[in-house]
Amino acid sequence: MPGGGKSTVGRHLARRLGEGFVDTDAVIEHRIGCPIRTFFEQEGEDRFRDIETEVLAELIQSTHGVIATGGGIVLREANRDVLRSHTVCVYLRSTPEELFRRLRHDSKRPLLQVADPLARLRELYQKRDPLYRQAARFIIETGRPSVPALVNMVLMQLELAGLVDPSSVPSPIDAADDAPH
Repeated sequence: MPGGGKSTVGRHLARRLGEGFVDTDAVIEHRIGCPIRTFFEQEGEDRFRDIETEVLAELIQSTHGVIATGGGIVLREANRDVLRSHTVCVYLRSTPEELFRRLRHDSKRPLLQVADPLARLRELYQKRDPLYRQAARFIIETGRPSVPALVNMVLMQLELAGLVDPSSVPSPIDAADDAPH
């Protein structure tokens, strides 16, 4: 969902894993040469979703590491299939009310530029939550924990599933020491 923490948690997770990080929305904005909101207004959602699908397919083939996707990527069945079959997809689940609290002053998200953003978030959640669940291997309830706590929850799930060797992941303190200053 918009504001679920995909980019922030993804960036921190990649750092902890010592992997690269890519955000599909940043790749799309670079490709289209303008903000997504502008493109949405000029070209429409369908054209945006076409580009989003192309970018996802390219990143799955060329990227090793953590990919944060836009919240609407699951609207296309082909994208859900790719996420389910070619990635370890993590759904950072937040309630519409939590998302509204985080996004109430955000003017960059095109789908929330409506008279009642909370109602829009509830509508998006009702439609998308089952789709996220189809694509996800893990569901992390975000609530109000800090970003490091969310990263630790994701890492714990990956470790329990045998996808990450716990001895190869630096502690948050070690990761902070290795970060550029």
